[in-house]
Amino acid sequence: MRALHVILLAVTAMLLSGCGYNTIQVQDEATTSAWSEVVNQYQRRADLIPNLVNTVKGFAAQEQAVLIGVTEARARATQTQVNANDPASLQQFQAAQGELSSALSRLMVVVERYPELKSDQNFRDLQAQLEGTENRITVARNRYIQAVQDYNVTIRKFPVNLTAMIFGYDVKPNFTVENEAAIAAPPTVDFATPTAPAPTPAPATN
Repeated sequence: MRALHVILLAVTAMLLSGCGYNTIQVQDEATTSAWSEVVNQYQRRADLIPNLVNTVKGFAAQEQAVLIGVTEARARATQTQVNANDPASLQQFQAAQGELSSALSRLMVVVERYPELKSDQNFRDLQAQLEGTENRITVARNRYIQAVQDYNVTIRKFPVNLTAMIFGYDVKPNFTVENEAAIAAPPTVDFATPTAPAPTPAPATN
């Protein structure tokens, strides 16, 4: 009886392996790991912002509207609860992070008005860390996008799609990079001094 049980387990294992069950497990775990890295990098950015805001405030306290905008956008981004498997939740998270990116872009525009702030070593260190974090966010997000694409393609293939259906594995939502790029686009600001109209030439005298 025990031998029969072992044989049944072995046959079941082979069937599951042949129908893609193991592949689904590996790729599902890969998406979970990739998503954790995305969240970690966004959190890293959020952790840098309070020091950045305080440093800018020391040189440009009058820029209250921009500083408050960054602080409020950070609060919304960090308070947004996300379920990466729920399209609406992922979209809400993406929008909140995009709004924070936009607020940071406006802050960087303001910084251009203050040469002393731009030369401050503490600000330069924070700016370098923030730029490095933005790059890490891009890399982590792209890896997650690819992991989700690989997973979704796998569970749509026959006969793996049958295995996915039996065990309840659904297609995962993904980032919509185009929309986030639009949300995160920095505003167009022109600080050029308006040119005075050219004087009207005096009429020629004979």
